[in-house]
Amino acid sequence: MYSLSSKHERRLLWLLALTQFTIIMDFMVMMPLGPQIMHAFSITPAAFATAVSAYSWCSGLSGLFAATYIDRFDRRRLLLTVYALFALSNLACALADSFALLLVARAFAGITGGVLGSVIMAIVGDVIPVQRRGAATGTIMTAFSLAAIAGVPAGVMLGAHFTWAAPFFLLVVLSLLVWSVGWKLVPSLAEHLNRRQPPLNEVLPDLWRLLSNPRHLNAFALTFMMMISHMLVIPFISPVLVANHGVAPQQLSWLYMAGGAATFFTSRRVGRLADRFGTRRIFRIMAVLSFLPILFVTHLPNLPFYALVMFFPFFLVLMSGRMVPMQALLTTVPEPARRGAFLSANSALQALGTGCGAWIGGLMLSNSASGQIEGYGRVGWTAVAIALVGIAWVSRVRGAQGDTPAPAVMRADAVGES
Repeated sequence: MYSLSSKHERRLLWLLALTQFTIIMDFMVMMPLGPQIMHAFSITPAAFATAVSAYSWCSGLSGLFAATYIDRFDRRRLLLTVYALFALSNLACALADSFALLLVARAFAGITGGVLGSVIMAIVGDVIPVQRRGAATGTIMTAFSLAAIAGVPAGVMLGAHFTWAAPFFLLVVLSLLVWSVGWKLVPSLAEHLNRRQPPLNEVLPDLWRLLSNPRHLNAFALTFMMMISHMLVIPFISPVLVANHGVAPQQLSWLYMAGGAATFFTSRRVGRLADRFGTRRIFRIMAVLSFLPILFVTHLPNLPFYALVMFFPFFLVLMSGRMVPMQALLTTVPEPARRGAFLSANSALQALGTGCGAWIGGLMLSNSASGQIEGYGRVGWTAVAIALVGIAWVSRVRGAQGDTPAPAVMRADAVGES
């Protein structure tokens, strides 16, 4: 475990959160830009969906491939190198003058984003003691809140006033600023290199051992099912609100801003609760509480817009709240020497689960003759059913013997499992 001053640790965590912010904004901003991109390249909605999904699938596959090499490099060097490539991918998106080039650029952005997510969580696992890792994970996850509050609305505004490419130029500028700070702030993180690394002819067998480890498999299964439950519902909220409830597309940003503002303040608090009372207990509580807004939004009655604005913070707080303790728990599963590889594989499962959840949810929906979207209620019940399996499954997710909480935290977590 590295020893950093509390001031340096806080600055590093916020730098990692800002890095994650640019990655999340890069993924999220594509969807509200859909009409402009389809018009600019004269493509169908199905083709646009291909560009969106290319990011997720490439992110998952790159994260899985990264498991073969991520523990072979200094975390600092790997973070700065891949983040520079991420900035270049956004520049390629902004300069794309054909749909084929845009598709390639989005795939490359997904490749770099998938690796970066793994590196960020590996740094958290290396630098932050397990007793405070829940709060640290909550800090990193405020990136989603920042993206919802500022990133996506700013991108939509730039796209409306200039061109669809403007948000990607903004991401290039932001990435360069974050990279410059990271060059000065991120220390060399190479202790894991002192441990023996397998030669290349052992890489694939080693990856198979990583993926087939029963303790790892239990963690991967939890990640996959919770991401499916998550993405069954979230991608279709905006289309359902517009098609079924008459919400104007330009009003949607207010919903995400309200929800993002709430999660910005609650993510770290949920992380502290996980540190105090146990990750499994807080995960179960947040997951059960999330059933109410999931079923409400998928069976939504006609409400005035201000009521939707008031509801959305509860929805996003509870949905993100169940992910914070889960992520903190997962950092304790691998041995320290395998943490980077494990988190790379787990990040891949997150991305693949994201794609599968959205795909399955889309298969369950249909359009009525009047243009409304039908079947969203079934989607909600399916999401709840899968999350219920996750609540039962989390008891099977165990940390490595050499990476467990201090006795007081262990006692709190044990109470959470009873």
